[in-house]
Amino acid sequence: MKLSRLFVAIDPPKSVREILVSLDPHLRGVRWTAGDQMHLTLGFFPEVREEVEPALREKLGAIEFRPFFLPVEGVGTFPPKGIAKIIWIGVGAGHPHLFQLHKRVQEAALAVGIEPELRPWHPHITLGRCRGVPGGDLRKFLKSNTEFDAGMFRVEAFHLYCSLLTPAGPIHTCQLSVPTNA
Repeated sequence: MKLSRLFVAIDPPKSVREILVSLDPHLRGVRWTAGDQMHLTLGFFPEVREEVEPALREKLGAIEFRPFFLPVEGVGTFPPKGIAKIIWIGVGAGHPHLFQLHKRVQEAALAVGIEPELRPWHPHITLGRCRGVPGGDLRKFLKSNTEFDAGMFRVEAFHLYCSLLTPAGPIHTCQLSVPTNA
């Protein structure tokens, strides 16, 4: 049985990704995300059976939503306390249209038998991954960018990606794009 690693995401426009790439602090132990890999994950499905994929594409393609704007602001880390593993930028805490779209993606997955993720969802764009970063350097970067504002963008589509893990990093291939219906 062939399994695929899939995720549903919103892609920020190139102008926003360029701003986020330029934020790279070039700290030892921080691997900054390439601009073409930056996205806001609406759903991550690590083990999808090949025969389920067409049904998932069909359910996702039926999702209707109107365009909305998302602010890209506020740098933080996961976990929020202790040794950082992920550096992220937020996308508007509690944005109702975003949370509604996330809910619809989860419902589409559940309808085809894919278990939803049970952890609370914290919408963000991953900026970098940390391993053995000197704490003082990272704290200084975070303190100076807590309120960082990369602007706002209009969400007009979401995408289903297949993610293939390779030694050089993941390769994401778009399987489906779902535009707004307005």
